Amino acid sequence: MSDQTRFSSVGFLRLPEILKLIPVSKATWWNGCRSGRFPKPYKLAPRITAWKACDIFDCIEKFKSSN
Repeated sequence: MSDQTRFSSVGFLRLPEILKLIPVSKATWWNGCRSGRFPKPYKLAPRITAWKACDIFDCIEKFKSSN
């Protein structure tokens, strides 16, 4: 089953879901967000950060095409 069939490409994904799709550490993920390697996060509430699902799947496709 592909990543996009397990998750909707519409909406938001939280960090635990993203780290299942892109196997990096939390620190690597946050450093990549700061550097622009990974998509920027969105603050949905004071303690809730998420990423647009379409941005995550675009990022995955970008990495697949670069290999």
